[in-house]
Amino acid sequence: MDHVPSEWLIPKADGVLSSLRDLLNSADPDRRWWAVRALAAIGTQAAREQLVAALADPDPDVRACAAQGLGNLQAGQAVGELVRCLADSNPLVSRIAADSLARIGSPAVPDLIAALEAEQTPVRAGAARALGIIQPEQAVPALCAALDDPSAIVTHYAEQALERMGVGLVLYYP
Repeated sequence: MDHVPSEWLIPKADGVLSSLRDLLNSADPDRRWWAVRALAAIGTQAAREQLVAALADPDPDVRACAAQGLGNLQAGQAVGELVRCLADSNPLVSRIAADSLARIGSPAVPDLIAALEAEQTPVRAGAARALGIIQPEQAVPALCAALDDPSAIVTHYAEQALERMGVGLVLYYP
C-alpha cells in the first residue's frame, strides 16, 4: 500500500491529539517537548493550533521545538506569534523563530517589515535576517532604512539582505 487516504488517518489523529493535549499540560518539560514534536509530525490544523499555543510554554526548549515545527509546516497562521518570539528571552528560541519565519516565506513578509521598526534589537535583527533569506522586493525600502539602525547586528543583517538581493550592485562590462 503506497498511499493511505488522509480520511483514514483523521480519526486516529483526533484521538492522538487528545492524548497530546494532555501531555502538553504535564509538569514535565520533557513530556511537553515530545508532545510538541509529535504535533509537528502530525501537522493537521488542530495540531498547528496546539503548536501555536506551545510557543507560550514556560520552558524555552518546548518553545523552540514549537517554533521549529511551525516553520517546518510553513504554518502561515503562526506568523504573528513567531514574530513575537523574536523577542524571546532565550536567544535560541528567537533564532529558531526567525528561521521559521524565513521558511514560511511570503506570508511572513508584511509582519517582518513591520518588525524592523520594533523597539527590541533582537526583533529587528531577526526580522532583517529572515528578510535576507526570503529576499522580497517590497522589503528593500525598509531594509535600506535599517542601514541606519543603532545596532550593528541589525545593520549587518540589513546589508547582507540587500547584498543578496543585488541592491546597490554595480555591474559593468569591460
